Amino acid sequence: MSRTALLAGATGLVGSHVLELLLADATWDRLVIGNLLLVFALAMLEVIPVRLPARLSGWAGSLGGGSYPAVFLLGATSGLVAAPCGAPAFAAVLTWVATTQSAVLGFVYLFVFSLGMTALLAVVGLFSGAIAALPRAGAWMARIKQAAGVVLLLMAEYYFVKAGQVW
Repeated sequence: MSRTALLAGATGLVGSHVLELLLADATWDRLVIGNLLLVFALAMLEVIPVRLPARLSGWAGSLGGGSYPAVFLLGATSGLVAAPCGAPAFAAVLTWVATTQSAVLGFVYLFVFSLGMTALLAVVGLFSGAIAALPRAGAWMARIKQAAGVVLLLMAEYYFVKAGQVW
């Protein structure tokens, strides 16, 4: 049973009361999100250097492939990468579940959502050999990284403007 489905069941039981409390004053939320996006943008633009600690990179390099614990740890840490990608869809489904006030529907819908995320990762794993056909990293990757940093800056500005409109 997935944690997502359990969370959905609990949300369905609590209903929309928690959602109303969370959305009562969105000004601080917008400021926090804007500042996080600003920090991430500065990291993407390499204004703030982000370096992987040597101990962590040594540990990751020593894992290697083939052992079940190493594969499990690599899969568990991939959740840190996949979670931000699925968060907007997860938030939309969780919001809908909160308005239905049904623990059963919440469990079922988010269980199916978690199956969908797992299916996508399984497809990526099955066709991982196609990665060799991708172009090598180069100057074009630096331009994409800079463009992503600019997009993050624009998103941060959006949240700051929205927070300012409330005051």
